[in-house]
Amino acid sequence: MAKTSEAKVGNILRYNGELVTVIELMHRTPGKGGAFYLGKFRNIKTGRIVEARLGTDEQIEICRVETNDFQYLYEDGDYFVIMDNVSFEQFTIPKSLFGPAAKFLKEGMDVIVSFESEEPIMAQAPNFVELEITYAEPAVKGDTSSGAQKLATTENGIEIRVPLFVNQGDKIKIDTRTGDYVERVK
Repeated sequence: MAKTSEAKVGNILRYNGELVTVIELMHRTPGKGGAFYLGKFRNIKTGRIVEARLGTDEQIEICRVETNDFQYLYEDGDYFVIMDNVSFEQFTIPKSLFGPAAKFLKEGMDVIVSFESEEPIMAQAPNFVELEITYAEPAVKGDTSSGAQKLATTENGIEIRVPLFVNQGDKIKIDTRTGDYVERVK
């Protein structure tokens, strides 16, 4: 256990039985009464923002979180199987930890996963992935207005909007945070 004054932005705390990350922590000393901290926390599982008023000597639990690089091996129902790059130990983690970026994962990719006492709490896919186009609609002649796009299907079955010059067999870079086409890869 630690005092509130020892917490810093970015720490992960156990607050009201939930894991939260500290977004903002401000020390206040009003004219009347004792000093206190105003904290803004983001719930790790739900993403909700919680604000709290904590005393300076109030006991809080700062969690020890280990973040490592892992290799994504394969999908197993609602879970992904990952492997530690150092010890080669395998773990099963829920797909939901990756959020919308989960659909862009390809076997063999490196991912970042955070564990708190053997429980996976956060996962992050690479910001950009390179995928091959397996099907692309043909471009219509004369449809050359600026920013014209067409639908294309990637090797893992995702439909994405791409510029007209992208063809079947091309490799493209996709931003996993937004799901948007970035560029064609040579």
